[in-house]
Amino acid sequence: MPVYLFWGEDDYRRQRAVEQLRSQVLDPAWADFNFQRYSGEQIIDALNEAVTPPFGSGGRLVWVDEPKIFSQCSEGQLAELTRTLPHIEERNHLLFSQTSKPDGRLKSTKLLTRLAQVREFALIPPWQEAKLKAQIQQIASERKIDLTASALQLLAEAVGNDTRRLDSELEKLALFAQGCKVEVDAVAALVPTTAQSSFQLAGALLAAQSSQALQLIADLLQRNEPALRILAVLVGQFRTWLLVCLAVEAGERDAQAIAAAAEIANPARVYFLQKEVERTSAARLGRVLPVLLNLEVHLKTGRPEQPALEVAALEIASLLR
Repeated sequence: MPVYLFWGEDDYRRQRAVEQLRSQVLDPAWADFNFQRYSGEQIIDALNEAVTPPFGSGGRLVWVDEPKIFSQCSEGQLAELTRTLPHIEERNHLLFSQTSKPDGRLKSTKLLTRLAQVREFALIPPWQEAKLKAQIQQIASERKIDLTASALQLLAEAVGNDTRRLDSELEKLALFAQGCKVEVDAVAALVPTTAQSSFQLAGALLAAQSSQALQLIADLLQRNEPALRILAVLVGQFRTWLLVCLAVEAGERDAQAIAAAAEIANPARVYFLQKEVERTSAARLGRVLPVLLNLEVHLKTGRPEQPALEVAALEIASLLR
């Protein structure tokens, strides 16, 4: 049955997979008639479209973007899913895609997991260097690009888990190499390789190193790093630190339990997080999140990015001294 569920925070790879599926299913001459995209609330309309035979040659692709049924699903929606999915004809393809992980407790998720082709597009955490390098190596191999070990290392340091940027940099390196092995000198010359990152900024703020934080902000913006992406990393890091700190202060010592409480996928990371927060407290960390919320409001209402980030950074550093 041609039903798919694509999910994960790597929006770029997920979108590329959608485009590949679209090119496989649709006849370009009939694409305007046979491709429909629905918002998450339009599930019933999408299901009705999914059982409509395609026009002309090729197949039909019905895409439901950010569906709500994998976080909350009414009995009526579940009944319609159960009734419709087994009757989708072979030339019709129904795709669900979303950023968050589907709630595995829901009957709708269990139904799709049983009937659909499920693909996860997770962002590799920046501290998992081996996995980052493996991902870069795989994508480079798909593009027929041969990287030396040192070139691979430098490229991983430069792009991290940003697959959109990785794709762009590999395209540049492929044009330069012209089929030859890519050496580290080529990466150094063509790829901005500053090691500054939003995660380093979070670390500088945690340590109340305001001067370093301001320099990192300038470096990140100079590299055209979106301010809202910087903010997203800061929120994620400080939220994780806060949850770890709360668990430790409550007397929890089991790494598995702390990982579960802080929503950390790899319990081995708990040790390092505990070391990072051992000189601060949950009370202090709890005061940081409102500052970041205020920063989000400023950025989304058009406040100049660099001053907004700098003011927030100075306030956070002051709170954590």
